[in-house]
Amino acid sequence: MDFEPDEEQRLIAETARAFAERELAPRAGERDRTSEFPEREMRALGQLGLLGVTVPATYGGAEAGPIALAFALREIARGDAAVGVTMSVTNMVAETLARFGTEAARQRYLPRLCSGEAVAGAFALSEAQAGSDPAAMTTTVERDAGGGYRIRGNKLWTTSGDRAGVLLVAARNGASLGRAGYSTFAVAQGTPGLTPGRHEDKAGLRGSSTVALTFDDVVVPADALVGNEGDGLKVALSALGGGRIGIAAQALGIARAAFDVACAYVRERRQFNRPLGDFQAVRFALADAAVGLDAGWLLTLAAAWRKQHGQPFTRQAAEAKLFATERANEICDRAVQVLGGYGYTRDFPVERHFRDVRVTTIYEGTSQIQRLVIAREWLREARAGSTAI
Repeated sequence: MDFEPDEEQRLIAETARAFAERELAPRAGERDRTSEFPEREMRALGQLGLLGVTVPATYGGAEAGPIALAFALREIARGDAAVGVTMSVTNMVAETLARFGTEAARQRYLPRLCSGEAVAGAFALSEAQAGSDPAAMTTTVERDAGGGYRIRGNKLWTTSGDRAGVLLVAARNGASLGRAGYSTFAVAQGTPGLTPGRHEDKAGLRGSSTVALTFDDVVVPADALVGNEGDGLKVALSALGGGRIGIAAQALGIARAAFDVACAYVRERRQFNRPLGDFQAVRFALADAAVGLDAGWLLTLAAAWRKQHGQPFTRQAAEAKLFATERANEICDRAVQVLGGYGYTRDFPVERHFRDVRVTTIYEGTSQIQRLVIAREWLREARAGSTAI
């Protein structure tokens, strides 16, 4: 595996970094205080080609691949984690539509998603009793008399659910579909019967909108089906597999931002007539953080490389998300500790990074779920005698 970025990947990373430093980081604290949704920033990301990084150019995407997306997400999250998660889910929705959607749905939604016209994409999977166990969902879909589909039910924790121009919605097949299982649909914002709920009052990522959704006889056309009837969980889990690489990259971006603040602080702050960075305990904390950043990034790149080259990456993506998000939480915690009392105030951004990074071990599969996936895949590969490095 060669992890040295090629010219296109380097350009995308540099573009994302410049935008994050110029447009995102200066307003991230204000967005956290006001919970302002980053509509202007999302439209700008579309103009930069960062909302459809893996989508074919035919549909308006950058067609740059998973490695480039990981680089971009790390840089954007380093500037503003709330924008990073909104961008990540939008890319996941666009890629899933490009891979599984009907041609009509691709033509209808992908150019708007990639350009930023649709502002964002959303993925409605979780429910009150169906978080880590999506098969327990109770939202249902039946055939509609007009030839399309009718969706009924409720979803929770939907990132950008009230802002996204298009949502991917998973539902349990009703009797009229003729086969058991689940199906996934592309639903346009504003479709009659689709009602977003209140914004969740979250500890972090406060500029990212998270809402419940109600589907009250929401009718969609036949070409809204994503994949085949009955393949809904397959589509959803495929999207989550790639999404986990994105979450790993986001977490490392947040942790790097906290690490940078801590490094700058210990060079300036003096105790006992010495810079704080001269003390061994502080240096050890920074060294452990640096190792976590580098190791997490290598795991993330390994998973992205396998995905880009068409190789199985389920285990590698779970490993990357598990390690990167847990190390990122530790790094942000250490950054707060290194800054002491200042780290616990809003005078420095590490307290925001600490709050923002916490959810990365929860969404798109908790750390516990990642461990189950990793063990399952290792055992499966061992039985087959084909354990991949």
